[in-house]
Amino acid sequence: FIAKPCAINLGIQDSGPHRAQPNAILEKVFTSITKSPDGKRLEGLSKQLDWDVRKIQRWFRHRRNQDKPTTLTKFCESMWRFTFYLSIFFYGIRFLWTAPWFWDTRQCWYNYPFQPLTSRLYYYYILELAFYWSLMFSQFTDIKRKDFLIMFVHHLATIGLITFSYMNNMVRVGTLVLCLHDASDFLLEAAKLANYAKYQRLCDAFFMLFGVVFIVTRLGIYPFWILNTTLFESWELIGPYPSWWLFNGLLVTLQVLHIIWSYLIIRTASKALVRGKVSKDDRSDVESSSEEEDVTSNSTKGIFSTSSNGSNRLNGHMAGGQWTGE
Repeated sequence: FIAKPCAINLGIQDSGPHRAQPNAILEKVFTSITKSPDGKRLEGLSKQLDWDVRKIQRWFRHRRNQDKPTTLTKFCESMWRFTFYLSIFFYGIRFLWTAPWFWDTRQCWYNYPFQPLTSRLYYYYILELAFYWSLMFSQFTDIKRKDFLIMFVHHLATIGLITFSYMNNMVRVGTLVLCLHDASDFLLEAAKLANYAKYQRLCDAFFMLFGVVFIVTRLGIYPFWILNTTLFESWELIGPYPSWWLFNGLLVTLQVLHIIWSYLIIRTASKALVRGKVSKDDRSDVESSSEEEDVTSNSTKGIFSTSSNGSNRLNGHMAGGQWTGE
């Protein structure tokens, strides 16, 4: 009701990729045997249909692409994610600004576990948990991407952390982790929206800002602020509680994912400086119909090419194989 009219006003059409011409034999192979035939099968189909192998390859590319969501659909998905991430981030900042543990992380462990659960803190947790469960479920219905396993591990770790910290009343440090992760996600979705609307400079600007915020928060603030208090300050103030290893193991797992994604972001940004714009997303779920089209696509489209899946996540989330909005 909101995103679709906005997309139409920006000139985004509800049209998908080029459709493959109807062919019963190739359709049967595509649906029953394989969506990406090998060389031997291509040769057999070429003799059977009296088609050139290159033409058959092109047909399979078009057939795979026509099942992908349209740019309008992806714009709507990204706008929904942008709205949620932006809203929940400002809600978290407003809530935490007056919280003593936001300014002194040692406050997360004073009087633990006898710490009150306020209504604002409760709703913050429930909203975040519900959203990440939705990402977990939708990942199995969305187009499978190259970073599927990484995003699956990320969603599992996030849901595990939210649930575990809530059950053990570690909600104070939990709110810090949630707010920190939301700080960059809405910038990624904003960059996707700009790309779908074909505002390349705005897209590149949002992406560069996203990269800076992501690296500062995930490689700077997270390990030196969050991991410091969960690994060392908690041990000092309340001792080695039984679930210390599990809790910190999940947090360290997130840090490993942060390092992987940061490397991919830096690599993409480096290519952007050379090319003058952010390069095409290597995870793009729409394939070019020929090698020549691949070259053209790489030289004329941005990282959030209108062929890339707006649902990534994390949702995903990352450039050059890493778009994943977590």
